[in-house]
Amino acid sequence: MQRQGSGGSAAIRFRAVGVVLLLAHLALVAWLTLRPRDVLWVNAANLEPLAGIKADLALGPVQAARRIGEGLLLLAPLGILLPMAGGRLAVSPWASLVRTVGAGAMISLGIELLQTGVPGRVVDVDSLLLNTMGVALAHLLVVPAGRARLRRRRRTRSAPRPGKERGPLLREDVPQGPTPTIPRVGIAP
Repeated sequence: MQRQGSGGSAAIRFRAVGVVLLLAHLALVAWLTLRPRDVLWVNAANLEPLAGIKADLALGPVQAARRIGEGLLLLAPLGILLPMAGGRLAVSPWASLVRTVGAGAMISLGIELLQTGVPGRVVDVDSLLLNTMGVALAHLLVVPAGRARLRRRRRTRSAPRPGKERGPLLREDVPQGPTPTIPRVGIAP
């Protein structure tokens, strides 16, 4: 059964690539964030929003940019890969943003909660905020423009060319005929 609004085999390949890249990225994130660290001491858990970012800014601009950049970039690819794995072209940009950022926040929260059981790792609410902001920024910078480009490409491919016959029929162009009906079956004797 074909999903409404899907573009056939190209859309299926696009979604499949999205799922594979999403799983590869999540495996990399798990490897980076859930490995035990061999350290002599560990900072206390940071449950005060923006306290860690303020402390990073106090270290100097280079160190702050590195630490804040790491937090923003860790889950940023999810802002692109989650909609890609979903494979929808005709969707509200705001609904897509809310869905993607919500999923990114839940994944970040899951990572933070799993880190409580890993030696050398502690919970940091600022990483949750930075990871979620990275997902939102990546989504806003790439997804709406990418979807618009794919919709334009789809329209130009399916539109008839002047002076030429229409190209190959798309699945939604082929008449399907009436829906088959199944006759009622009576109760067996």
